[in-house]
Amino acid sequence: MLFHITMKTPALSRNCFAVLLPTLVTLLAIAASAAQPLNTLTDAEKAAGWKLLFDGRSLQGWRLYNKKAAPESGWKVEDGLLKKLPKQRGGDIITETKFEDFDLTWEWRITAGGNNGVKYLVTEERPSAPGHEYQMIDDDGHPDGKLGAKRQTASFYEVLAPAADKPLKPPGEWNSSRVLLQGNHVEHWLNGVKVLEYELGSEAVKAGVASSKFKNAPGFGTKIKGHIMLTDHQDECWFRNIKIRELPAK
Repeated sequence: MLFHITMKTPALSRNCFAVLLPTLVTLLAIAASAAQPLNTLTDAEKAAGWKLLFDGRSLQGWRLYNKKAAPESGWKVEDGLLKKLPKQRGGDIITETKFEDFDLTWEWRITAGGNNGVKYLVTEERPSAPGHEYQMIDDDGHPDGKLGAKRQTASFYEVLAPAADKPLKPPGEWNSSRVLLQGNHVEHWLNGVKVLEYELGSEAVKAGVASSKFKNAPGFGTKIKGHIMLTDHQDECWFRNIKIRELPAK
């Protein structure tokens, strides 16, 4: 009996480790984030090429979509956080800089029933479908979230659904998100776990676009050099630690 227990223990340990690894990664990321001041870069991040998109003090580097000015209302910088004020139309805001291959990370929090999103590959020449949206929503509490996985958090909104077992935190708590785009390969991450990956221009993307409200948007679903957008759905939402690292073309 002892012999059989000894032989099975390593396999059991490996299985336990595989199950616990995503949780450990998330906890380490949370601990590191808590120890580091908001909206700052470590020496290691600077050496790796990371840059802040939000400095915690202003909207420097951001402007309204299809306008040259910053928003006059609807958005507020306070206590190191970028806040989208509820029921105030401030407008979608975009980075002044365009990006092509990049690693983008940010932290966000919504209220119960809230909805917002981050868009990438954004163009100002296609206002009806400016870019691909990483959805951020109360999956169970917002009407749009109840329409299916393609409209829920971490989806490529309306086009591709994220993993069903994604580690989403409830409204009122901070989530950490990431979009990795290199060549035609795209990944969506949520709280340290990759929950969606796809190839720009692939058959899967074409099929998803064809069945979405973006089906008549020329070029939607293909690679371009574009802005990053924070959307304004007039729901309360907070952002912090918005960082980006440009990557070599692949």
